[in-house]
Amino acid sequence: MPTAAMLKPKKKSLYSMHPSFDYEEAGLRLIKERTGNTLEEWIAHVKRNGPAEPKARLAWLKKQGLTMNYAGWVASRASGAGGRENYDPERLVDTMFAESKAALRPIYEKLLDLGLSIAKDVRACPCSTIVPLYRNHVFAQIKPATNTRIDMAFALGGMKPCGRLIDTGGFAKKDRITHRIPVASLAEIDDEVEKWLKKAYELDA
Repeated sequence: MPTAAMLKPKKKSLYSMHPSFDYEEAGLRLIKERTGNTLEEWIAHVKRNGPAEPKARLAWLKKQGLTMNYAGWVASRASGAGGRENYDPERLVDTMFAESKAALRPIYEKLLDLGLSIAKDVRACPCSTIVPLYRNHVFAQIKPATNTRIDMAFALGGMKPCGRLIDTGGFAKKDRITHRIPVASLAEIDDEVEKWLKKAYELDA
């Protein structure tokens, strides 16, 4: 008989599926046409003839003529990872703020709450080292830059920095993220941080 704990509904995640999986799935639908083999055939091929270590598998698959994207998708699936069914944003965040960065977790959580409060269509989609915030594109990201500091970063185009805003050099390099504010304490999450979050969100309309 199910216990009360088993019947308890799962807590709704704060996170959304990373949009890269839509791109991946679209690409994999064409893998047979573009490479001559299905995904399953490539996985069997690398397991049978290639190395076992994931990075070595990636390099080996590229030598077989696969593009970086296809090689990465096949290598990760062959290692039991990859795909939206294996996406675990909570685990990614837990790992990101483990051990030496654990003290930054309350700062991160307050920044995340602030970012999600900007508008109902804001989505947080964690990666292994950053948590990007999306509207139509990435408009901001939360990154534990050191053991004592989180960088709250923004997509603000060629805007001239002012106040605490620091130019990342991203605009010159044609990166989306162009500015950041270092945050080392809860007290530093202030009206200025919120102002630039809202501005970056508005620019992604």
